[in-house]
Amino acid sequence: MDATVNNLFFTDRNSNARMQLIFAVCFPFFTLFALGIDSIAFNEYYFDGRQITNVLAILYFSFFFWVSGSYLRKLMFVMVFLSYIGEVIFCTLLGMYNYRTTVIPLYVPFGHAIVYASGYVFAHTEWAVKNDVPLRKYFAVGFALLFLSVGILLKDVFSLIFGLLFFWVLKRKKWQNLYYFIALCVIFIELAGTYFQCWKWIPKTFGLIPAANPPMGAVFFYAGGDVLLSKIVDYWKSKKIVNQY
Repeated sequence: MDATVNNLFFTDRNSNARMQLIFAVCFPFFTLFALGIDSIAFNEYYFDGRQITNVLAILYFSFFFWVSGSYLRKLMFVMVFLSYIGEVIFCTLLGMYNYRTTVIPLYVPFGHAIVYASGYVFAHTEWAVKNDVPLRKYFAVGFALLFLSVGILLKDVFSLIFGLLFFWVLKRKKWQNLYYFIALCVIFIELAGTYFQCWKWIPKTFGLIPAANPPMGAVFFYAGGDVLLSKIVDYWKSKKIVNQY
């Protein structure tokens, strides 16, 4: 099984690379399990599982971080702090969505890093690299149809606006499939989180823009955050190189 995974999917043929892929593949199953414990239903039938989810997310992040390469480790590390700042801005200050409690859960920044790392690993599999050009076409058409369908059928104007901005970011980043893979992970966790009622998006963003729960256009904020994330990590690397001399 390891040899099959190694030969078909990952470009870096070593044990750490295979472990990264395993964590990325297990991401959706872990997400459903962890968010299910933090759900309103679990709280009503059993007890408040928030602390369990916090511990699970930190452990998953820690093991994923441990098996990752130095560059991905830097991305994950910075992502934790960057995502918390984003939560304060978009949740607390702008009120675009609310968690089931008034406090931003501890697991959220670590969850953002797990989402990002999973998309990053998928984007760097051998299969994704070999099929880079056709994947760009399929992704572009698929996401365009997604934004249009939710905009028309669910009157999700939010996704129409921020979906366009998502494509604008992709154009500036030369249509890298990395952003599409991360976006797929984002969509999955958004659907799971809103299904379990761990959080809920406001029906009208800024009291003006109609949004679904969740809005698919939320992927723009991850794409935009990744641009900033990459700049921070690249600056970190350049400073480290300079200090070595």
